[in-house]
Amino acid sequence: MLKLRLPTDPRWVNIAEKNIEEILIDHAYCEQKASSTAISLIVNFPEHMDLVEAMSELAMEELSHFQMVIKKLKERGFQLGLKRKDAYVNQLFQFIPKGIDRKKSLVYRLLFAGMIEARSCERFKVLSENINDEDLQKFYFGLMKSEAEHYTLFLKFARKYGEGVIDVEKVWAEFLDFEAEIISKLGTSEHIHG
Repeated sequence: MLKLRLPTDPRWVNIAEKNIEEILIDHAYCEQKASSTAISLIVNFPEHMDLVEAMSELAMEELSHFQMVIKKLKERGFQLGLKRKDAYVNQLFQFIPKGIDRKKSLVYRLLFAGMIEARSCERFKVLSENINDEDLQKFYFGLMKSEAEHYTLFLKFARKYGEGVIDVEKVWAEFLDFEAEIISKLGTSEHIHG
């Protein structure tokens, strides 16, 4: 369903398990950024009411996920800590062309958000199937389903607003290749996308 070109090596979970605190902190900030992305799309593209409504709901859902991760941190006696840099997201952003018009910018931003949700979904699946912590297995299994829905939501909007603007399927295929290159150099740190 996700069509990611390069799956996560399940051994990444061994790295994540060695520092659950770091993975949870990084995850919390991923959820916060996802909520911020939805709000940014509302602010920058208010003329698309269906997008505004969907992103409003998504922002609240992502913030509720942030709260769920905060609860997991507290249960384990951890603090949120400082925001971490996300090398994956920063590199992924390089795919978006500079100086494009507003319509294309919307489509690229939707594809960008969809890609992050796809990889998050895939990582949550890997965690739910391989982590030796029953509580976190269930936790990540539940979140995996939400991420899959978010991924399809962003792609749906990209296809809708990309019609007659860009060849969305071609750009998505190129983006998948680009993402595979990035992820091939990661998977060695206790970050959701690292």
